[in-house]
Amino acid sequence: MSEFRHRYGRWAVIAGASEGIGARYARAMAERGLDLVLLARRRDALERLAAEIRAETGVEVRVLVADLAEPEAVPDIVAVTAGLEVGMLLYCAGADPEYAPLLAGPVEPTLALVQRNCVTPLRLCHHFAGAMAERGRGGIVVLTSVAGLYGAPNMVAYSATKAFDLVLAEALWAELRPRGVDVLALVLGTTDTPALRRALVRRGALDPSDPAPLPGAATADEVVAEAIENLPNGPTWFVGDGLREFARRLGLRTRGKAVATLARHSDAAGTR
Repeated sequence: MSEFRHRYGRWAVIAGASEGIGARYARAMAERGLDLVLLARRRDALERLAAEIRAETGVEVRVLVADLAEPEAVPDIVAVTAGLEVGMLLYCAGADPEYAPLLAGPVEPTLALVQRNCVTPLRLCHHFAGAMAERGRGGIVVLTSVAGLYGAPNMVAYSATKAFDLVLAEALWAELRPRGVDVLALVLGTTDTPALRRALVRRGALDPSDPAPLPGAATADEVVAEAIENLPNGPTWFVGDGLREFARRLGLRTRGKAVATLARHSDAAGTR
């Protein structure tokens, strides 16, 4: 615990902390002695998680209700974290609830996705990374997706934004590694999260009363364990042996064939 806290600093900011991977990562940081700033839209879920973490670990936990798709979110986050030694940033907001063709609806939800998945993480990385680099320590984890490797139908904006996140994290790693800051692009495939379960229920692909694990999906615990283990090993980590093999095979194909393969896979299994 003391070594981890010394390596990354006192405070961790978790964007998208109300459930799933974000909530599990928050617990993992608290277990390692880091104080927390939890960000998400749902106050009740954040307050409940914060109370549980305080009781279980004794760390300090602050909560900010923020819609990361709104431009006002970043100034609010900057204000809440003013004066804190933030040494860890996890950005894991950004699941696509629609899974529909780009032309199936208005463009405004797509633009909100771009704000949440591209503009906000870029601004937060820019804000927090400067102090990390000055101290010569810190860590940034940006969750992205196998959907960001190639385009796929029904995920036009989502795929594009996750490609942005992937390259953002890789480029930051190249700039910040010499200054002592670990950056990791964490690439996910099908992951058993509440957001994916809700999406599958809406698509009629999952019985809402079925608690069984999603076949072939990684769990939030597995994602967080691999993220922490590989944080010093950036710039990129694919979660799970299955995804690593799938990505390797995609890389052996032409981009057109890879897009077709990813489309078939996403229709069958969905993505985070």
